[in-house]
Amino acid sequence: MNNQEGKVMLLENKNVVVYGASGSVGSAVAHGFAREGARVFLTGRNLDIIDTVAKKISAAGGAVETAVVDAGDERSVIEHLDAVVADVGGIDVSFDAIGISPVGLQGTPLAELPVENFLRPVTTYARAHFITAKSPSSTDPDESRPPKRRPGIPPTPESADHPHHE
Repeated sequence: MNNQEGKVMLLENKNVVVYGASGSVGSAVAHGFAREGARVFLTGRNLDIIDTVAKKISAAGGAVETAVVDAGDERSVIEHLDAVVADVGGIDVSFDAIGISPVGLQGTPLAELPVENFLRPVTTYARAHFITAKSPSSTDPDESRPPKRRPGIPPTPESADHPHHE
């Protein structure tokens, strides 16, 4: 994927983390990023499935790595991102394609659906999207000072004037 002669690679030398890479959307997006020259870091909760996706990307010439990461667990996301940054120096794109099990949601009449089950997709997706969006610029969720941004992640307007930022 990265060695296509004569083709402009839109994401050459870019590092991309894909959350939920074991699903159909996440795996398709990961293939697309890799096809455009990105080094992709596939994450998910099932290593066997993301390793299968990685083998297909690698067989097509893509640069790929895998890790078990729960996108809803802030510590898990930050630890993985810290490892990626230590390895490659920065993250250029963070893409969240997580999914949840439809068990207890689909096929249940609305009148019988517990409120907790109705809210599960809303809270799960909101939590994961929030964590994966904010974590590339965080260092430690327990720190009281504003986070130092990771290389490759542009500062927010609010962070530009803060002395703790690069």
